[in-house]
Amino acid sequence: MSQSSNIGAVESFYETHPISEKQIRDKLKAEGVDLSRLTEDILQSHDQDHFGGTGANDILAARADIDEGVGVLDVCSGLGGPARYLAQNYDCRVTGVDLTESRVEGARRLTALTGLDDRANFVSGDALALPFEDRRFDVVIAQEAFCHIPNKPRLVAECARVLKPGGRIAFTDILATDTTAEATRVRLTREMAFNELGSFALYRSLLEDSGCAVVQVDDLGREWTKILVDRLAMYRSLKDQTIERFGAAHFETWDRAYSFFVAQYATGELSGGRFLARRVAN
Repeated sequence: MSQSSNIGAVESFYETHPISEKQIRDKLKAEGVDLSRLTEDILQSHDQDHFGGTGANDILAARADIDEGVGVLDVCSGLGGPARYLAQNYDCRVTGVDLTESRVEGARRLTALTGLDDRANFVSGDALALPFEDRRFDVVIAQEAFCHIPNKPRLVAECARVLKPGGRIAFTDILATDTTAEATRVRLTREMAFNELGSFALYRSLLEDSGCAVVQVDDLGREWTKILVDRLAMYRSLKDQTIERFGAAHFETWDRAYSFFVAQYATGELSGGRFLARRVAN
């Protein structure tokens, strides 16, 4: 798949994703929330579109030593849920970068509603050409996003480039295993906009090649196998809203694709990993 077609596939995937700014706003209104008085404590129950929710954010924060005043880059930040959570709960400064313009705009609007736009900001950009100068950030994070990005060597090198010496990169990703069939890879690329799935060995190697010392790696495959069953049920609970926005055919297509994705964890064709590395001072 070419770079331009991959970008188009990823943008289309998230433009028609069941979780959107509109879905979040509609859910809040249905619960009687006055959006003019929206707080992060309320919003965080609806905007954490990654595996493990706020608990996963806390683990990354602890591993990467995120604390008051730390400068954090969230790569592929989506609607900004983790960025807002970290900004409020750790008093850090977070910049989110995402390829999909509608997600960036939605993140900005939701952040303004919570009054956190002085600590969390969002820009449009490509993770393969991050729009930041060298050695800008103390920490780079990402959650289940690198699976959508081709050219993993360039991706990891870009993340390392924008880290200060001694800075930390902490991320989770969907991973291939030794048993991942080629047919599975092809289908996930077509239906989930995945591209060049990484592996434990690949990310270790690329981090080291990019001047980072690997500190810790966690195998999340078993944990995610359970989490993903619940996520599939959550997406199915949004059936009516998804059909209203995109039609019944889109919901059925999404349901088949996500069901197939979830099933690959039970068979062992997919796994998940959490990585922590530190950029070597130079």
